[in-house]
Amino acid sequence: MFAPQTVSEYPSTQYCIGGVTAFDDAPRWIYALDNPYLHGVYAPTVNEIEADNLEVEGELPPDLVGAYFRNGPNPVFAPKNRYHPFDGDGMVHGVYFRDGSVSYRNRYVQTAAKGQELADGRSVSPGVMGPFDYSVSPFGIKDTSNTDVLWHAGDLMTLWYNAGHPYRLNSHDLSTKGYFDLPGRQQRRMSAHAKVDWQTGELLFFDYGDEPPFMTYGVADPTGRLLHEVAIDLPGPRLPHDIGFTTHYAVLHDLPFFHDINVLRRHQCRVLTFHRDIPTRFGIIPRRGAGREVRWFECEPCYILHASNCWEAGDWVVMDGCRSTNPMPDALPGEGELASMLAYMRLEANAYRWRFNLATGEVREGPIDDLNTEFNKSNPIFHGVKSKYSYHQRIPLLHEGGHTLRFTGLVKYNNDTGQRSQWDYGPGVFGNEAAFAPRPGADRDGAEDDGYLVNLVTDSRDWTSWCLVFDAADVAQGPIARVRMPHRVPFGFHTVWVPGKDLYGPA
Repeated sequence: MFAPQTVSEYPSTQYCIGGVTAFDDAPRWIYALDNPYLHGVYAPTVNEIEADNLEVEGELPPDLVGAYFRNGPNPVFAPKNRYHPFDGDGMVHGVYFRDGSVSYRNRYVQTAAKGQELADGRSVSPGVMGPFDYSVSPFGIKDTSNTDVLWHAGDLMTLWYNAGHPYRLNSHDLSTKGYFDLPGRQQRRMSAHAKVDWQTGELLFFDYGDEPPFMTYGVADPTGRLLHEVAIDLPGPRLPHDIGFTTHYAVLHDLPFFHDINVLRRHQCRVLTFHRDIPTRFGIIPRRGAGREVRWFECEPCYILHASNCWEAGDWVVMDGCRSTNPMPDALPGEGELASMLAYMRLEANAYRWRFNLATGEVREGPIDDLNTEFNKSNPIFHGVKSKYSYHQRIPLLHEGGHTLRFTGLVKYNNDTGQRSQWDYGPGVFGNEAAFAPRPGADRDGAEDDGYLVNLVTDSRDWTSWCLVFDAADVAQGPIARVRMPHRVPFGFHTVWVPGKDLYGPA
């Protein structure tokens, strides 16, 4: 267990421009823009590096073999319009564990949008704050592939929040191979948070858009070949963010937090509204079912970013996740034209459980806890079957000093009892989503928390970044090992753990 480091222990690369913390490795243009998601822990880095034999404090578990990958926004050029974190060029960071040593590398995702901007030497595509411009992008805004990362069919796949084109990355050097196409599909667009079933190797994915069909759902085999895809009937354009699955079903989301397509067409901007008078709906469809086979279940109005797990219990389908009843908090005075973006990114959510009875249509739902947490992950070996543990990031609310999306601690939940244990990262230290790394040889017959949690943190007092390794069975004791990163790692979005047997082959 380690106490936070003091500033004097490490050399600082920070200085100031106009009273704002500045960095040697960040593009200078960010200091001309008053946007919190371009400064401090969010400030992009222009460096792509590789480093081996990283400094380790504590003792690395000898059976921790594999790699932790994290995707996130890292803009190259000053934005054409107002900047939102979803607009930043995707950059994947990889921390590799093997033979008791740790290496690191980071690379940009070489998207079509980034290539166009490099050719022009400036920002070309507008971002999610609008106005949309379909003459420069088929999405009207920039497809950055900066949101999610998963491992499928032998490579990494990067995905974008707003249903963009997935990209295929070499998992060893993080070079971009091109689009991650699924042979058999008529189009390649795919939302963030597709899911890989570790038991079957199948990829379950969905897509959504502003024109019918407003959603599609599909399944690909372990080699990436399309097995199944169907249109899902929705009342209009929606912005679902995640999908769940059980042994026999997929769970689709129809959430009452969406935009008016007529406003988008008239003003070329997406204005989101939380419709408190419209129920949240979850659609349960057989894994390879037809669109007409979806069973819709109505629940209390809410918004959901991320599900922890789903499973079947007799006639019931159970889903654990994080639920928000206020996805658009009130703007604060003085936030100006960034007010709606800053309010949305503040994120108020708590652990929650939904239950759907396939025989009677009954719905039961209720909170697991009221602590503000999100970016919830669980042991992927248990995805689709009964589980009880999930691992969340603690997010302070406004009255606790939280102003933007910052993670201040790691929280482990027993979702059956609501009991939690946690580790605070320390004053001025901010984390990223943690990935669960099952212990080699672990399976569903063993303990669900038999493994490790791996994540990245950055200390805003000296701007060093660290990779922390926790024993998943005892989060409260703190990290059992800390790996010093060779440079500052900006805040990012989602992560995946790739086991050594997949990354390096059998031991």
